[in-house]
Amino acid sequence: MQKLTPLLKQYHRIKEKHEDAILLFRLGDFYETFYEDAKLTSKILNLTLTSRPCGKQNRVPLAGFPYKASEAYIDKLVKAGQTIAICEQVGDTKSPRDLVYREVVEVITPGTVCREALLNRRLNNYLVSISSDGDNFGLAFCDLSTGDFRLTELSSAKLLEELERVDPKEVLVPNSLELELGGTVRSLDDYVFDPQIGYEMLKKHFGMLSLEGFGCEEMKLAVGASGAIFSYLKETQKRALSNITKLTPYYVDQFMWIDKTTRRNLELLERIRDSDPEDTLLEVLDRTNTGIGARELRRWVLSPLLDVQSIRMRQKAVAELLPADVRLPIENVLSKLADIERLISRIALEKATPRDLIALKDSLVLLPDIKGLLKRRHSQYLRKINSRIETFDATCELISSGIVDSPPAHTQEGGIIRPGFDAGVDSLKELASSGKMLIAKIETKERARTGIASLKVGYNSIFGYYIEVTKPNLHLVPDDYIRKQTLVNAERFITQELKELEASVVGAEDRLRTIEHEIFCKLRREVGAETEKVQSSAKAIGELDVLSSLALIAQESRWVEPIVDETNRVRIVDGKHPVVERIVPDGFVPNSCELNTTTQQILIITGPNMAGKSTYLRQIALIVILAQIGSYVPAREARIGVVDRIFTRIGASDDLAKGVSTFLAEMNEAANILNNATPRSLILLDEIGRGTSTYDGLSIAWAVVEHLHNNPRVKARTLFATHYHQLTELECVLEGVKNYNVACKEVGDRIVFLRKVLPGASDRSYGVEVAKLAGLPRDVIERAQEILQNLEEDEFLVPGIPRLAKSKTKNVRSSQQLSMFPDPLMAFKKELSKIDLEALTPIDALNRLFELKKLLNPPK
Repeated sequence: MQKLTPLLKQYHRIKEKHEDAILLFRLGDFYETFYEDAKLTSKILNLTLTSRPCGKQNRVPLAGFPYKASEAYIDKLVKAGQTIAICEQVGDTKSPRDLVYREVVEVITPGTVCREALLNRRLNNYLVSISSDGDNFGLAFCDLSTGDFRLTELSSAKLLEELERVDPKEVLVPNSLELELGGTVRSLDDYVFDPQIGYEMLKKHFGMLSLEGFGCEEMKLAVGASGAIFSYLKETQKRALSNITKLTPYYVDQFMWIDKTTRRNLELLERIRDSDPEDTLLEVLDRTNTGIGARELRRWVLSPLLDVQSIRMRQKAVAELLPADVRLPIENVLSKLADIERLISRIALEKATPRDLIALKDSLVLLPDIKGLLKRRHSQYLRKINSRIETFDATCELISSGIVDSPPAHTQEGGIIRPGFDAGVDSLKELASSGKMLIAKIETKERARTGIASLKVGYNSIFGYYIEVTKPNLHLVPDDYIRKQTLVNAERFITQELKELEASVVGAEDRLRTIEHEIFCKLRREVGAETEKVQSSAKAIGELDVLSSLALIAQESRWVEPIVDETNRVRIVDGKHPVVERIVPDGFVPNSCELNTTTQQILIITGPNMAGKSTYLRQIALIVILAQIGSYVPAREARIGVVDRIFTRIGASDDLAKGVSTFLAEMNEAANILNNATPRSLILLDEIGRGTSTYDGLSIAWAVVEHLHNNPRVKARTLFATHYHQLTELECVLEGVKNYNVACKEVGDRIVFLRKVLPGASDRSYGVEVAKLAGLPRDVIERAQEILQNLEEDEFLVPGIPRLAKSKTKNVRSSQQLSMFPDPLMAFKKELSKIDLEALTPIDALNRLFELKKLLNPPK
């Protein structure tokens, strides 16, 4: 067994308590990792793996990085999904040879990050917990950096979608729960999720007799999940969770349901092709001035409202903020505010620095200005916001009087407390200052006494104060000088007088730093007592920031206020895509839309490729979302009957790792829509059935339209873009189906896209022409045109499927062209081989015989 050094013995004692974490072990100016931690750290951070002696023949793997650059390295480790235990030197030593006392002062996991450098100011950093009774689930999530804590209960069908919406950085689950989840997932003992244990833990934390005040008394599964979060946070944070001041229960049915597929297809948060947040709905809307507002806006975009009165309250607030003389003064104040929601959380968790307190004070002093600007506002929402914003005169005065204007970054550096705030601090400062002046005088006096002009008095943290004499002058050193250190070109000495002054000065400075740290911690606790009030004010400011941002966009882009009601109608006049209209260089062509559940329930939209069908579908959905978050919309006029869910089936995708082909993925999405849509839903279908054979796809698309139209449980408002022109015949037989087309114009051998959606059906898709625009070789284009002519004339028909539309062009047949059509005899043999004679009834046999005869004699 190898013999360990005292340092490594200390390391092992600490590491045993944090086996699942990378232990960052402070050694002077570096954080070091050892053993397997070192191998993992070096790989993630691309560091050189070195080693340290351990006994005569063994070496320990070692990897480290400078303390001053630690934020960037810790950021990479956390983003890689690692748990980090930060072990600091927390004690002083009497001798340089003594082992420094160390302990873990902070554990950072992906879901418990509070350091500003590791957080995205525009995103919440949620830790999620899931509990279950087998049929239903409890979901709780907490952002430790803000104190935001929410909980809900929901069915298994909605759990994964809600997790996608919350976007957790870390998930806690019971050991017995089997769920396929991505990201950082931690399995804990089942008892941690026990509802009764969680209930008692929450009551104790909030000092309440029950949870009725939060409205979650009966949410037992959610309470169990919440208890697991509290248990985990107490274990990792090693301190009271004073920044969590309330629980916010909610139900998913309070908001429009937008699943993962729809969020992706509509590009609400990121682009489909590269996951970039640029050119998305959120990016267009986000003109917020604070991190609080940016995070609130993201919640609004992902959770449009269903309550008409709440939507109208937001609209009226936006309307009142439209005039520049009302909005700009508010924006001016908001732009000066720090992220007080995260600042007060760090203060409550006792992680704040002196600079954090000054930043909080500089923001809190501006709140009366905001209240003054809102005082004469008329909208109910703005008046509510004003009433929720508090003023903090006493807190600001306490910070101003206690802390200097430009404090150091860390309390250990000293120089924090303002002169006149504490008599003891002032006395020690004077003592330390006068002692330094006396030491400076010693240098002058000793130069005169010894005749050594180059003599100097210096200081370092190991040897303290000293007199340094160069070697050529050593013969002039007095007898009362005591040798302290030998250098290459000089000797360092100490005198009794200097030792006494050193004890006085260094002792005063040490005591000063200790007392200043104690006073700062006391100040921080007093400020932390205001956490709940500051959080409430921050929440109100975030909402004001969002409303101001929506007003700015509406004013700049000339959007209009939509009418939102409980009808089943969606009427949009000259609507535009809010993102595309901003980036199209030659202007965006507006289009209108009329949907209801009677005469215009389903719009069959045909037209050329690249004409703009997908853009049209998406813009209708985005306008609906904008209306239901309370925003103005890009249209000349809009009336939106509240939509409870938006479903989309757009584009091609697959998941080959899970054995899901493009067509199966398409059918999965279609099944989700048909099984979950309601008469209040909005459905966008772009090319159903294109992933399989023509007749299979057409049959599926036809049946889907009939189901959406005829099934009273579904009967949702639907936009259906397709290249199956046969579907336009449904307008003749289904009352709620109407045909529209995206117009284009043929100019010679070119097509011009007019981008206009008009009543009526299109008879061509112009696919070959688009292929020509894409640059396919000329011989391929010419051959495709020949094949297209023949297919339009002679497409083989299966009984029961409508004939494809015929071209009016003359069919020129060649032996080469004929060879591509199915052989009737081969088709006859294939169908004959499928017949189970023993299972056929006489009437079935007659029907099959009739069909086989038609195969041998296809219509001409």
